[in-house]
Amino acid sequence: MEIVCGQRGIVALTHPGQGAYDLNNAGFKNILLDFSVCISPGELEAYGSFRAKTGRNEAVYAEENSRNVRDKSRKRNFPEYPQELYSHLKPVMDCYERSDIKVPVAKAPFLFRNTRQDNMQELFVQLISECIAVCGRYNCGYIIVQPLSGRGKECWEMNRAYYLRLAGKAAECGVTILIENQCRDINGHLVRGVCADGREAAAWVDALNMEAGEERFGFCMDVGACNLCGQNMYDFVHTLENRIKVVVLRDCDGIRENAMLPFTCVNKGEPQTDWLNLIRGLREVEFDGVLLLDHSSTAACFSPLLRPELLRMSKAIGEYFAWQIGLERLIKKYSSIVLFGAGNMCRNYMMYYGEKYPPLFTCDNNSVLWNTEFCGLMVKAPECLKELPEECAVFICNIFYREIETQLRNMGIRNPIEFFNDEYMPVLPFDDEEYS
Repeated sequence: MEIVCGQRGIVALTHPGQGAYDLNNAGFKNILLDFSVCISPGELEAYGSFRAKTGRNEAVYAEENSRNVRDKSRKRNFPEYPQELYSHLKPVMDCYERSDIKVPVAKAPFLFRNTRQDNMQELFVQLISECIAVCGRYNCGYIIVQPLSGRGKECWEMNRAYYLRLAGKAAECGVTILIENQCRDINGHLVRGVCADGREAAAWVDALNMEAGEERFGFCMDVGACNLCGQNMYDFVHTLENRIKVVVLRDCDGIRENAMLPFTCVNKGEPQTDWLNLIRGLREVEFDGVLLLDHSSTAACFSPLLRPELLRMSKAIGEYFAWQIGLERLIKKYSSIVLFGAGNMCRNYMMYYGEKYPPLFTCDNNSVLWNTEFCGLMVKAPECLKELPEECAVFICNIFYREIETQLRNMGIRNPIEFFNDEYMPVLPFDDEEYS
């Protein structure tokens, strides 16, 4: 599983060195190539209106833009001249290359959810074709391309033509186009938009791949959009299954559009995003794609002096998601395992994984339990771990993970030590008491 950091609030295009340095120090090796930083929704919303109001002709406009290109301090007009995109991004991409930072995923320019623009298909085909070409230059395998807004069969036909026009360029550059689930803004209220329904999204991906004659399309699941639309994420994941290539991890309150660090949007101690069903679903479909951390709203509120610490926390959260989603793969990795702990967490392991991946035994620090049976397992003293073959892994089934790991290492145990966790099992644990 790849963990990718969002670009907004982390790397400045004009001075990328500090952001690249902070990413490396936090342990990030991947960043999103976000074309919307160069071509903003606001710029696209204003497209065409300036010349219409001023009456400037093409020759005057071209000359003015040419001066902007020569003067690096002035903003390039990429909607008018998308061919300038590569030269503008090259310094930051060179910086990434020097810092050994990869760009496995890109995000194409997009419009506001309440846009008043229409008939933008021709412009977007030009812009995104150029974005795909940049992706090809830097071995960026995925580009997230939001669908054009619309409703019903007409929406599908419009987007079908739109995506298939991009498919040839994507194939030429070795890039997969990812459709993303959308919200629709109705007078400030966010409701389900294009591909917010999992069945519709799956049908779109399958139909486009069939017409392309290869797997040229996939899906990007935006967790924030699912939350804003009040969707069951477990069902959403199971409907799309292996079509999901990228999951955008961002927190919000389910009402307002935000991109907060996961687990930070809470109300009275309760999360406002259904992380439980998301992780359950991704684990069951054996998701092994890209986790994209979008915490741009959180980063905007942090002082630049604190952002390095934010990045370290973000990386840890990304690794936590990867570990939780891949927990069964981790267990399956070892030919033999033993458990440490004879309490509720051990019981939950045996309930869900005991038959599939049976442990040799469990052990516990409580001497009263030694040489007794718990959930079909013999409970032994920790000293018995010294007799294990070196390839056998010890899975700690107790919330005092780090303390027990230290104990085992101090005992001279050199076997792989892993953590088991039952927070995201198919049903909730037996009770909320501390695990013994």
